[in-house]
Amino acid sequence: MTILFTKKISAKALENALNKEIEPHFLDVLHFKIRTLKPFPLGNKSLIFSSVNGVEAFFKNQFSPKENFAIKPYNKIYCVGKKTKLKVKSYGFGVFKTKKSAKDLRDFILEKSSGEDFLHFCGNLGLDIFDKNLPLQNVKYKKIVSYETNLLYPKIEQKFDAIVFFSPSGVRSFAKHNSLENCTLFSIGETTSAEIKKLTQQEINTSKEQSLKSLLLLINNKFEANNA
Repeated sequence: MTILFTKKISAKALENALNKEIEPHFLDVLHFKIRTLKPFPLGNKSLIFSSVNGVEAFFKNQFSPKENFAIKPYNKIYCVGKKTKLKVKSYGFGVFKTKKSAKDLRDFILEKSSGEDFLHFCGNLGLDIFDKNLPLQNVKYKKIVSYETNLLYPKIEQKFDAIVFFSPSGVRSFAKHNSLENCTLFSIGETTSAEIKKLTQQEINTSKEQSLKSLLLLINNKFEANNA
């Protein structure tokens, strides 16, 4: 089976994780650029990171959260996805709450953290799940656009047995010049799957978690089921 990943994946990440009979190919459909921001006091605000790029942009712009809850001001950190959480931890900071999707995190905030003041470090194409819902429930929320996502709109000639998507913007970039029909579709999470559903009636195989590990497990299971 030939499979196209719509971003580059390291050989180490795929080693022993992908069935040897699956032939992987890679195509960049997005380009990311971190914006230069002037650091400002974070005060007592809680921080939302919904992507690895948001985390990298935050720390590369020399922001530094305070996480000792016994001393004010302090900053609770909320993440979408395990990969985002791990990126925060790689900079030496803990995470207060992680949810597998932006919708799940929004619902948690509305239920448990509605009295907090949030800053969301995100991209220019960030989803409106937070800013269309939190302010309506009187939750203080502000987007800090800290990186830019550019859609590359590539066109491919080769046909693949399967295509793997990692974000809604990646879906839009690929689908502008390429068909989603007559191949198996994989998605890293419900938000990305929702974007694919706008473009095709085909079945979408969605990973249980927003992680590469969960996605590769899904791909292997699907391959084995088809070849049983």
